[in-house]
Amino acid sequence: MRRVFAGTAFALVGAHKFTLTEDSVPIMTTLPISPAAPDSASGSPDCALARSTAAAAAALGGVGIDAIAFAVPRSYLELTELAAARGVAPEKYTSGLGTLQMAIAGPEEDPVTLAAQAAHRVLRASGRSPAEIGLCIVGTETAVDHSKPIASYLHGLLGLPRSCRVFETKHACFGGTAGLLNAVDWIAAGSARGRAALIVCTDIARYTVGSAGEPTQGAGAVAMLVSARPRLVELEVGISGSYALDVHDFWRPLHRKDALVDGHFSVQCYLDALAGAYGQWRLLADEREPLARTCYHVPYGKLARKAHQLRCQLDGRDDSAAAGPGSFAVEVEPSLRLPAQVGNIYTGSLYLALLSLLYSEAAELENKRIGLFSYGSGCAAEFFAGRVRPGAAALIDAMDVAAPLRDRHRLTIPEYEQLRQNDLHADQRPAEAIHAAAVGQGPLTLDLESQRQARFCGIDPKERRIYSVQ
Repeated sequence: MRRVFAGTAFALVGAHKFTLTEDSVPIMTTLPISPAAPDSASGSPDCALARSTAAAAAALGGVGIDAIAFAVPRSYLELTELAAARGVAPEKYTSGLGTLQMAIAGPEEDPVTLAAQAAHRVLRASGRSPAEIGLCIVGTETAVDHSKPIASYLHGLLGLPRSCRVFETKHACFGGTAGLLNAVDWIAAGSARGRAALIVCTDIARYTVGSAGEPTQGAGAVAMLVSARPRLVELEVGISGSYALDVHDFWRPLHRKDALVDGHFSVQCYLDALAGAYGQWRLLADEREPLARTCYHVPYGKLARKAHQLRCQLDGRDDSAAAGPGSFAVEVEPSLRLPAQVGNIYTGSLYLALLSLLYSEAAELENKRIGLFSYGSGCAAEFFAGRVRPGAAALIDAMDVAAPLRDRHRLTIPEYEQLRQNDLHADQRPAEAIHAAAVGQGPLTLDLESQRQARFCGIDPKERRIYSVQ
């Protein structure tokens, strides 16, 4: 049940006005779309602070993303086959949503194992050891425990130092960005003392079988190493536009594994948040050099097209699907290729889009600016930018980015539906074997030189989650 307030009042929510009657019944009236009014003007204290923060970051040789990698479950479902099973034209999913496949987690896979796999890959790709990590933040909206964070499990699985600060962030799909921006500030403030931050976005997007949201599922994790003198993308520190509003566009009550969403309203909230965050960013950013590409939060590809069209309108330019400078095909489409093969991964969606862009065009984009828009329902949003570093293409080429998509098992519809039915009791499944190391009483770490992976074994008699490395 949505929580509403009694009494007669009205509130502006995105592009809608809600009048709350004495019976707590919200009456919605659609209003024209208009970007949020900026809170500050250029030359304000906000701008001065942004310049000061940027100068501190520059003194460190810049701050940003040094390496990035992703992980997905071992199984996936073709959207054309799901469409056939649901009696829907396949184009409604593939073209209408912009998604071709969605990753489906098995019984031994959860947000912890996906996070560990992505983190393992990014550490190997970067050449760094766990001893160099001073901050580990996990952004997720599919936490495995109300108290113990995924970052704690990751600390043990990766063998991170005891002096490493670890915690979890939550704000729907914005949680990963909250972690990234926290890490950037941690480094720019001098707290890192030469260490790097490990930011992991990990989620399993589930919707009820047969529901309208079913084709927008997915699962995966994206891990990023954030450091001074980054080799991939140097972020424009202190220069970002924020937006927040209390709305109920997407939610998952504590008793549910499947999320609930007000689809059309959520899209409008997303677009309103983009207008607000982008407007704030433009007040602070140097617009003399335009953005060469933009990555958007992409729960499904079609939403990125709507976002880009709105941004073009805000810029006073007309975007079209035709090839040529400024078109969607040039500025956005390369960032959607990997997401189309994975589906919705919530907190990691924006950063899988970024990795897709770099995988497709890093050589062409070296020394160029790219924009990043992050959105989390509820809602919070951020627009910020960075510059692709010289040499980024060579690093991406050496990473074997697409490896997680190889050798996946293609599920049949009956296999998929059985997996989803088993999800209901996955968190109560007794562990088939209990190891002392698996509950924090001994070393259980992923060797960076091996191909072993973390595996969710089940729950022990004290209701602790048990993991093994195989």
